[in-house]
Amino acid sequence: MKAGDKFELYRPKKFLGQNFLVDDNIARKIVQALDISPGDNVIEIGPGRGALTKHIAGKPRSFTAVEYDKSVCEELAKQFEGKAEIVHDNFLDYDLSAVNSPSGSKLKIIGNIPYNITSKILFKLFDSRSQPGFAVLMMQKEVALRIAASPRSKNYGILSVQSQAYCTPKILFHVPPTAFFPKPTVISTIISLDFSGSPLISTSGDPVLFKLVVRESFGKRRKVLSNSLANIFRLYGISPHELQFDLTRRPETLTPEEFIHLSDMIGSLKRSG
Repeated sequence: MKAGDKFELYRPKKFLGQNFLVDDNIARKIVQALDISPGDNVIEIGPGRGALTKHIAGKPRSFTAVEYDKSVCEELAKQFEGKAEIVHDNFLDYDLSAVNSPSGSKLKIIGNIPYNITSKILFKLFDSRSQPGFAVLMMQKEVALRIAASPRSKNYGILSVQSQAYCTPKILFHVPPTAFFPKPTVISTIISLDFSGSPLISTSGDPVLFKLVVRESFGKRRKVLSNSLANIFRLYGISPHELQFDLTRRPETLTPEEFIHLSDMIGSLKRSG
């Protein structure tokens, strides 16, 4: 850490999963990937010591940084007074609609997110998909690879399908442990999530059933779909023969679109029964 840093004496809290980014060149590169315009509304998840915050403040139309650690919030509020709104809250509880976006505009979200709640943060964004437009997030490399994985690849699974149903993910670059304090034991990855296209799941679809179908399918990924989805068929009183779908396939061969189509068919038969 550099001498004179206001947060020099601040000790990261392990129970909050705090690993502070200390490489300023990487911080700039992450913020550049968000492509901030003067009319944008930006939310930062877990600003910590302000590594990204200082490169965002003053650029967008509005900028809100949501930080769970109260002592960090107080320091950030002083440092970025008038340039950013520092909110003391758990991002998982934060209401994204609280940000007043102009009609037709979408939020841009950025953050070095706690690795222990990465999935929870992602699903919050997916469930709020009418709000985010674009996100640039730092997460554990293995998780990022699963999000962006293609069918039939070793990393393709539940997180791949559920993520790609709501957004278009793209791996941007990797970040070594030496860029953090304290150094994590894993390599980190910067990934972008583009929500600007129409989600694959329509408003008439059943996202709960979709998640159930995906989870059950990959829960027994070595089995064909007719076997792995047997519990769902029994629960909904459906015969596999009623589905016009090749249930001899294994889950890793299905695209996200095919999973949605399959869950929609199951839902349709359930409703008509």
